[in-house]
Amino acid sequence: MRKHRLAFLISLVLLLSTFGAALERQTNADYRARREALGKKVNGVVVLFSKTEHLNDLYGFRQDDNFYYLTGQSEPVGALLIASATEAKGDTARPYTEIFFLPARNMTQEKWTGPKLGPENLDAPKITGFDQVEDLAKLPEELEKFLAVGRPQIYTDVATQFSESTSAEPLAFLKTQNPYVTFSDVRPMIASLRTTKDAGEVALIRKAVDASVAAHFAAFKAVKPSVNEHQIEVLMEYEWGKRGCERVAYAPIVGSGINSTVLHYSADDQVMQSGDVVVIDAAGEYSMYASDITRTLPINGHFTPRQREIYDIVLGAQQAAEAAFVSGKSNMKHDDPNSLQKVAYDYINTHGKDLHGEPLGKYFIHGLGHSVGLNVHDSTDYSVPFGPGQVFTIEPGIYIPEEKIGVRIEDDYWVDPDGKLVKLSGALPSKAEEVEKLMGGK
Repeated sequence: MRKHRLAFLISLVLLLSTFGAALERQTNADYRARREALGKKVNGVVVLFSKTEHLNDLYGFRQDDNFYYLTGQSEPVGALLIASATEAKGDTARPYTEIFFLPARNMTQEKWTGPKLGPENLDAPKITGFDQVEDLAKLPEELEKFLAVGRPQIYTDVATQFSESTSAEPLAFLKTQNPYVTFSDVRPMIASLRTTKDAGEVALIRKAVDASVAAHFAAFKAVKPSVNEHQIEVLMEYEWGKRGCERVAYAPIVGSGINSTVLHYSADDQVMQSGDVVVIDAAGEYSMYASDITRTLPINGHFTPRQREIYDIVLGAQQAAEAAFVSGKSNMKHDDPNSLQKVAYDYINTHGKDLHGEPLGKYFIHGLGHSVGLNVHDSTDYSVPFGPGQVFTIEPGIYIPEEKIGVRIEDDYWVDPDGKLVKLSGALPSKAEEVEKLMGGK
């Protein structure tokens, strides 16, 4: 009995050791390079605040993407200030400057949230990678120094109809303190930087993809008639979680039968039925970086002839887009001669018909792809054609509610330094016969 108990404890320790690992952070030099690049884009001062931690956050604290991109700090840690360099005008010339502001430690709160890095820590500059670390309470004083020498422009995350701001409230004091200050949204400038991923970012995305591929392999084996959609969802979260992913990259979609035709179906609570297909759009996030993978499976392990026809058309559209890719030219616009979206749509619209003899293009009702990075729909500059360093999805789909058939096939791609299109999720089969074989159907 004691041997069995010891073996159990050892197994439990080994299992738990695969979970909860600290974020795999890039070097301070990487984050510093991004801040310097942003400093060259602005003509003023950038001020950004961290997200605020709430004690009862249901899913735990997750840092703002842009703040993390520039700092590598995953905890609620205060604010950053970046001031662009200016040329000499009398004695007012200033070099590029950056300051990191940390709130004073709150020992009572830390009993609930754990110890935090404080501004009094002599190692704070070394830990954060900033030349200067100050108490958050000094931010108005430090900021005024820059505004006083002719820099009335503040670049921050200005709230819009479609996006919230983490900085609007803490910067409200400026409206009364300095009425000449104007605010500009810094997010488009950061998005242009985030469009191209550096080698460290690509490595983290690869780990998210690899963990998610493993989870899809597990789903291939687990999908069967009478299994609930939710069982597949939690199985996949377990599989990518034990490979280092901290959380889901987005709300998982496991939609069977008629639910396979609902793009953002999220209930995931139906029992899967033999003869139907299931669309599984699910992936994990590794050290803040997302992945995005979709496969469509026949629940009983065999596609019907009609399901196979639709499936092969979707796969053909994806392959057509891959083949049409040209680094520096291809994009996802709808009305451009270099549009991969148009390539995929034209393929779908010229292959196969619906039950009424109509082309299938009208059943491809979403975009072909999107950028992937710190967010599953990552900030990017879509006016820039795809080129080296960019990571994006190609995900054609056909959704026919009348036939209870929805098919989507989605993979993650990276454009390497030579301009070659690399399928990061290529280890996960997508041909119909390979899917059936993995499911045990053949």
